[in-house]
Amino acid sequence: MFCRKIGALILALVVVVPLAWADILVGKVVAVADGDTITVLDDTKVQHKIRLAGIDAPERKQPFGQRAKEQLSDLVFGKSVQVETEKVDRYGRQIGKVLIDGRDANLAMVTAGMAWHYKKYQTEQASSDRLMYASAEEHARAGRVGLWREPAPVAPWDWRRGERQAGQ
Repeated sequence: MFCRKIGALILALVVVVPLAWADILVGKVVAVADGDTITVLDDTKVQHKIRLAGIDAPERKQPFGQRAKEQLSDLVFGKSVQVETEKVDRYGRQIGKVLIDGRDANLAMVTAGMAWHYKKYQTEQASSDRLMYASAEEHARAGRVGLWREPAPVAPWDWRRGERQAGQ
């Protein structure tokens, strides 16, 4: 009995504690760079570059790259958002989950078939998000939604690797 209680406590901490450490940024989306990067202007007029956590959208020159950017723009541009952020990437962007009226925009991009669930960083997600994003990608793939209509879509991380190798 004691072991079950400890196990339940550990599980609760794994799921809840990462959310407790998140910073919350509230502001208006003033720019959409691509399908997974936005700029949010806070109430003090400071701009924050945000990389959507848990997803990776096609690069601009990739098939569906422009469509992914348009999809994200339709979701968030000019709107007030709440961003749960915990980390800054090597480019100085805050990594975060973008919420618009309580709706997870990151998850919406995967559901629409405009982004991959970025499994390389899935351990940084809450377990509930990890499961939802993975399921959303599976459903989009099975339904041939968005970029999954392509016969062999190339993941953005593979595309970037190919671009780097071509430039060498």
